[in-house]
Amino acid sequence: MRHKKGQKSADNANTLKLVVSQFLINLGDVLINPKVTLPWLLQSLGAPLYLLGWLVPIRESGSLLPQIAIAHFMYKIKIRKWVWVLGCIIQSLCVVVIGSTALLFEGVSAGWIIIVALVLFSVARGLNSVASKDVLGKTVAKDRRGRVTGWSASASGMITIVIAVYMLLFFDGDRENVNFYVWAIVIAALIWLLAALIYSSVQEPLSQIDDKETSFFAVFKELSLLKTDVVFREFVIARSLFLCAALGAPYYVLIAQQKSDNAGFVLGLFILVSGLASLLSSPFWGLFSDYSSRKVMLIASLLSSLSGIALFFSIKLLSDTSCVIWSVAILYFVLSVAHQGVRIGRKTYLVNLGDGNKRTRYVSVSNTIIGVVLLGMSSISLLSYAVSLEGLVLIFSLITVVGGFMVIRLPEI
Repeated sequence: MRHKKGQKSADNANTLKLVVSQFLINLGDVLINPKVTLPWLLQSLGAPLYLLGWLVPIRESGSLLPQIAIAHFMYKIKIRKWVWVLGCIIQSLCVVVIGSTALLFEGVSAGWIIIVALVLFSVARGLNSVASKDVLGKTVAKDRRGRVTGWSASASGMITIVIAVYMLLFFDGDRENVNFYVWAIVIAALIWLLAALIYSSVQEPLSQIDDKETSFFAVFKELSLLKTDVVFREFVIARSLFLCAALGAPYYVLIAQQKSDNAGFVLGLFILVSGLASLLSSPFWGLFSDYSSRKVMLIASLLSSLSGIALFFSIKLLSDTSCVIWSVAILYFVLSVAHQGVRIGRKTYLVNLGDGNKRTRYVSVSNTIIGVVLLGMSSISLLSYAVSLEGLVLIFSLITVVGGFMVIRLPEI
């Protein structure tokens, strides 16, 4: 009985440490956001506009593509929380470089230094991604894993709301705000180091060690999972289709900006909406995922699709500009709620799908494939030259519907 109480106490402590450390990482991500803050910083420093188009692909694919190699060499590490800690330390150093660049450089030089720092930052995030799911699976019971992701995402939503309110009330885009952002960068660097310190105290059992061949070409043997594991293959296909929900999100903001004369208000409004969606919906999705992560993915993907379809028809039917802006903002809230559900559901499903090194293989192969697919699906945006923005959102939504039907084929875990 005493042993069970001690084990439960250790599990609770691990859960709290994982939630807090993940919350701190999410807080830092708000300050290094490739969709909002980094584009603004590059523009403020006079960096070339063509560099802005690289921010999101670098941030997303840069952390996903190397994961199969990271996992392959991680199989020989018994305590894998140190991989996560290393990722945090590297990210904090990259953040310091970005902040120093904002103070010391301008124009092309500033842009390229920040891009290089973002590449290293993204690769370091890949270390966190592979290690976090492995440590989560070893230290938290299966019926509580969704809550770890849910509560940390909810807390980060609260921080996003604070930043959005600041932007709506005080943000004017002057050079003075660059100095404010530099101080925010300093705080972000300290946040990552604090997260590393907390995570290092997690009580992690020893991992299974694999004596695998460590040559470069041996890394790609992991891809055979897609051929031999039917459930995993269908999950990867569904997750790939779900990317369209995220890729369609920026077009909601662009549509609202086209209908408004106050771009700053629209930007702050949509950041506020996104934060509210995370704060309010993430705990629910986390609890629901512990019951059925498969149902969460299905419901959230269909909700995302309905949001895009409703956006298309609202643009076609509404003529009043103010009505369009607020309807798009409301639908963006629905989309953000759905996106949180898809994200939390697929993370929980993947962690629960396997154990030990098999889980690590699932995570690394899945994320590497998603990194490649993300680059390919980004090309759908080229249709914007021939299709309206709301038409593009409709296309993304219909593709997401197909992903929902793929989830129906998956078994419950």
